[in-house]
This record gives sequence, C-alpha cells and structure tokens, in this order.
Amino acid sequence: MILSTKENNINTLKNGYRCRKLRAGLVTIFLMIITFALSTQILVNGTSRYPLEVVFRVLMGEEIQGASFVIRTLNLPRMLAGLLVGISFGIAGSTFQTILRNPLASPDIIGITAGSSVGAMVSILILNLSGTIVSIIALLCGISIALLIYMLSKVGGFSGAKLILIGIGIQAMLNSVISFLLLKASQYDIPAAYRWLSGSLNGVQLTSIPKLFIVLIIFGSLIIIFGKHLRILELGEESAITLGVRTDVVRLVLVLSAVFLIAFATSITGPIAFVAFLSGPIAIRLVGYGAPNELAAGLVGAILVLGADLIGQFAFQTRFPVGVITGILGSPYLLMLLIRINRRGGTA
Repeated sequence: MILSTKENNINTLKNGYRCRKLRAGLVTIFLMIITFALSTQILVNGTSRYPLEVVFRVLMGEEIQGASFVIRTLNLPRMLAGLLVGISFGIAGSTFQTILRNPLASPDIIGITAGSSVGAMVSILILNLSGTIVSIIALLCGISIALLIYMLSKVGGFSGAKLILIGIGIQAMLNSVISFLLLKASQYDIPAAYRWLSGSLNGVQLTSIPKLFIVLIIFGSLIIIFGKHLRILELGEESAITLGVRTDVVRLVLVLSAVFLIAFATSITGPIAFVAFLSGPIAIRLVGYGAPNELAAGLVGAILVLGADLIGQFAFQTRFPVGVITGILGSPYLLMLLIRINRRGGTA
C-alpha cells in the first residue's frame, strides 16, 4: 500500500514535469512565430511597402533600384538590432529577477543601464565623440557600475534586497549626473544625447550586429546552461547550498553574464526602457512557474522591441524611438507592481 502511494506520487511528479515541459515548448514555438512575423514586417516596411519576394531577392544579393538600399542598409540592421537587443534585455532582466527573487531587480531599475548612459553622455557631451567609441565607453561604464553595485552589496554579507536598494540609490545619483551634463551641454549636442537616451534603433550599423550576436551567443548560452541552478537558487541560499550548489560561483557567473548582455545591448541602441523589466514576468505567466523561462523571456524581449518599433514608426504621424513606446507600456506595470508590493508590505 505504501509502495503504491509512493509510485502514484512519483507518477504525478513525472506527469507534472512533462506537462510543464510541453507547455514551455509550445509557448516558445508560439513566441518564435510572433518574433519571425514582426521581423518580417520590419523588413518589408520602409519608405514604401515591399513584397516578400523583393525582400528575399535583395537579401540574396540581387540589386533592385530603391529597394536594395532601404532593405539592406536601413531595415536589415534595424531588424537584427531589435531582435538581438530584445533577446539580450529579456534574458538579462529575467536572470536578475530570478537570482534576487524580486521583480524590481531589473537592470534598468538598479542602475546598470544608467551607468552605460552616463558613459555615453560624457562621450557625446564632454569628449565630443561619436560612433563606435561611444558604444565602447558606454559598455565599460555599464560593467563598472554593475561590479560596483555587486561589491557594495557583498559588504557585511550578500543580500538581494541590499543589492536592489544600493542599485536604486546609484541609479538616482547617475540620473542626477545625466541631468547635470544635459544642463551644461552645448545646445548642438543635446539632440544626439537625447536620441541615445531615449533608446532607438535608428542609425544602427550592420557592422555592430556580428559583435552583438557573438556576445549574445556566449553569455546567453551560459545563462541557459546555468538555468537549472537558477531554479535551485529560487529556493533560497541555504537550500541551494544543501543541494550542492556553489552559490557564490553560480551567482557570479550568472550576474556577470547578464551584466555583459545588458551593457553591450545598451551600448548599441541606448537604454530601451522597461524591456528587461517586463520580459521575465510575462514569460513566467506564459510558460508557468517551475519551468525554465530564460529563452521565453528573451523572445518576449524581442517581441516587445520589434513590436514597439513598428508602433513607433508607423502607428502615428510623428515617428517615435522604440524606447518611448516601451516606456509607455512599462510605466503602468511598474506602478501596479509598486502598489502590490506596498499592500503586501514586502516583495511581490
């Protein structure tokens, strides 16, 4: 009788695992289809709408007057940047939120993207730099700020809540620095600075895409490989150590991987608001709790960026950067989350 009960429990657990795995697989395929559809829409829409046949011929190398320049030089880099940056933001944001077990632990809430923004503002407004060097400085500043936040949070014992509070404080300080730089800047430099701060796919060069792809493959793969440890870390520090997880090593690898993803993506397009913040919670709702959601979060991030770019470019008479649209989408969720946390008197 006891053996039969144990077998039933084991079968129930196995069936539950298979159902979660099937659901995660189906959701991931569905998100891939949406991502592909949005990517195609960005390729076919430009100064005029091009048939899919024309787009395919141009991508295969054929020269078609008018279409070749728009599709290869404007639309293709825009689509690839939106796709790769969205995946990077989504995976990185979900990783931070899972490690720290708090939906507020997003890179654009705890100061990492603000660090990249300060680096870019100094480059543009003070050093009068442009192009690739601005991206490099933004990347280095983002990584430096992330390491500073992590090291400060380890003083007296690591705590997720401590890291979030330190990050929010540093973000406020960095935003003040950005405001000061904008006030003191020449009026001729301010449009370029605001264009970068708003988060935009405009002007992304095809030469930046291979580097972004390599960074995503390396650090995104590390996060997915260590995904099983993320599930264990959600149980808490003591439980993870009991189960044999080297928490300091795992946390460091995951945090550094997420930081490189978010900092490099930000250095290419600027800080696209709330994509990292929204992707993880949406992915969890779709995939379900207990299932790996890193890939789903990345696809949700890509959908948010690509969809917001299409809305910003074609839904209004005035064209808006993608970061403006994602900011409009993310602000209500942030307010709702803060209200929920306040009512519960703790983390959501």
